[in-house]
Amino acid sequence: MVSAAASMSAAASSPLKTLQTVFGYERFRGLQAEVIEQVLNGGDALVLMPTGGGKSLCYQVPALLRPGTGVVVSPLIALMEDQVGALLQLGVKAAFLNSSLDFQAQREVESRFLAGGLDLLYVAPERLLTERFLNLLDRVRIALFAIDEAHCVSQWGHDFRADYWQLSLLHQRFPTVPRIALTATADERTRGEIIERLGLDEARVFCSGFDRSNIRYAIGLKSNPRQQLLEFIRRDHEGDAGIVYCLSRKKVEETAGWLCSKGLKALPYHAGLSAEIRQHNQRRFLLEEGLIVVATVAFGMGIDKPNVRFVAHLDLPKSLEAYYQETGRAGRDGLPADAWMVYGLQDVITLRSMVESSDADELHKRVERHKLDAMLGFCELTSCRRQTLLQYFGDTLERPCGNCDNCLNPVQTWDATEAARKALSCVYRSGQRFGAHYVIDLLLGKTSERVRGLGHDRLSTFGIGRELDDKQWLSVFRQLVTRGFLVVDWEAHGALRLSPASRPLLKGEQTLFLRKDEETGKTAASARDTRRSAIRFSDPRDENLFQALRGLRRQLADEQSVPPYVILHDAVLMEMVQCRPETHLQLARIPGIGERKLELYGDAFLELIREHAGQRGGGAGAERSTAEESLALFRLGLGVEQIAARRELKPSTVYTHLAQAVARGALDALEVTGLSADEAARIGSVWRSLPQDRPGVIKPLFEALEGRYDYGILRCLLVSWGALSN
Repeated sequence: MVSAAASMSAAASSPLKTLQTVFGYERFRGLQAEVIEQVLNGGDALVLMPTGGGKSLCYQVPALLRPGTGVVVSPLIALMEDQVGALLQLGVKAAFLNSSLDFQAQREVESRFLAGGLDLLYVAPERLLTERFLNLLDRVRIALFAIDEAHCVSQWGHDFRADYWQLSLLHQRFPTVPRIALTATADERTRGEIIERLGLDEARVFCSGFDRSNIRYAIGLKSNPRQQLLEFIRRDHEGDAGIVYCLSRKKVEETAGWLCSKGLKALPYHAGLSAEIRQHNQRRFLLEEGLIVVATVAFGMGIDKPNVRFVAHLDLPKSLEAYYQETGRAGRDGLPADAWMVYGLQDVITLRSMVESSDADELHKRVERHKLDAMLGFCELTSCRRQTLLQYFGDTLERPCGNCDNCLNPVQTWDATEAARKALSCVYRSGQRFGAHYVIDLLLGKTSERVRGLGHDRLSTFGIGRELDDKQWLSVFRQLVTRGFLVVDWEAHGALRLSPASRPLLKGEQTLFLRKDEETGKTAASARDTRRSAIRFSDPRDENLFQALRGLRRQLADEQSVPPYVILHDAVLMEMVQCRPETHLQLARIPGIGERKLELYGDAFLELIREHAGQRGGGAGAERSTAEESLALFRLGLGVEQIAARRELKPSTVYTHLAQAVARGALDALEVTGLSADEAARIGSVWRSLPQDRPGVIKPLFEALEGRYDYGILRCLLVSWGALSN
């Protein structure tokens, strides 16, 4: 008889074995193992993980280990097809049922399902809830129900789907089948609604945080948005795949056409296009490299393309939830990516107008106003954007991230109290009947037939604002509207009116500091992430091999009519370049290569690597120092903690390795530490204030900074300043 301890040990090892042999990863990340254990034991779970955090494994692994078929509720056809295609590459028996299949194909899938021939079946909620399909489920052993994109259940969410409300009947009809609901986007209100609507009162909640540390956030002011977008793409993302979001269908069409006229590959996507065109453009985006999709928010929720290198917004999203989810479509592979946006006063006016003119009830409007206010406040931030974004979702980040525009290029503020009073007074004295541009003309003392006809050239506020130019005044008005000192009267064609909040400011009872706007191009350029090099190679021989590996992947993908990333992710190819494996065993050690992919593609990739063996010093598979290995992983986009876990080293050891790279100029200290230039300068000031009688000793600086910074961070800084030999 097997002991209980032995049984538990065997059970505990089987998820890890499945992860290693099927999916090709050495170990679980974050909370994955705990979630899988909960579901394997028959318990319900609500999982909140950031995009790219590995949510799918949380139900795919237990579905493979529990008896029966895992049924996955997925809201979009593209998402089903993408995930099923990837699973088939791994040797998993997976299928989907949706309207893209003809009658015969649907019957074949159902027959396999009834015969127990499927590990996972993906289905849309509207099909799942039909009596016919529920009767089908009654005849099959079900391993689990996975409800993907669970935030669709929330009536307050931006992706609300009424069919999700009825999914609670799964528990009523199949009470012994575990359920796992998953989402990357849910604030406290939405989490509560997911639990209530899906009947997950007994579920264990797993929240692994919302930080997408590989994404750099940057927000600038609109001047010439299409030109700004083009400059951003050409500067940072030439040849990369990306998504550009616009608010209107017309703007989508115009922007896509304009980008094409500038030599870029761009396609439009919006609900006004026929289903055939939408499907064709989406398919091209998945299959082709370096394609840009210009879209309304109708595009993206079902897209699992891992190597989207940027998401750009030419119009302001309606909420931080929408912004987080849309920007989260960049960098799913964990490599550096950009979330770039430009906005202006007209965005504020347009979105507020959409809220006020909608047919929603007052409660819903109040919620939408709150969400929009949070979005506007996020745009006008002078502090770390990532900290604020995470705080909105109930998460925390102890220190500024060092990877957003405000950290990389700290915002200056100015005392705008007097300017704000002039602006508010001019709005009031002109009758609260005009928009910002007209009031700015009055402040600047610009005469026109309209101004003279209304007698506004005789107002006491006429010409009192000549110390600022029209761009600076527009910045003042934008921030006054954003902060609630002015409101826009939609029934009066966008006229500005004073809000009750303006009274203390007008009476001199309040001071006001506003952000000093810089030119967007300058801000974006100075905020460039030095870790962009993580997606390129400094050695041209490495770059040549990487491109050759991508070419082979492209060929294999074309042969099977699947997207290239379904074969292998960019990160896997990059690690091949770094490691130069010579054998199947060495290749199998690379994360992302499981037994099935090793069997299918191992020989082809190894042969190509051997062809390039003589192009690099030391030959293929040359032993590299442990410090070089850490540097290689860092250039792949892994952080210090991730490298330490991967290599089973202490973080302090990894910092020492990276400090060596800093010392010889291979890395920048700010790149390693994630500190802004200002923060590093402040640390430098503290260091210079200390007695210099103990050169090379880090402890006095550590203590002077009250332990706020890791020894490894301080080591890298001191090495870069020449104050410490490494």
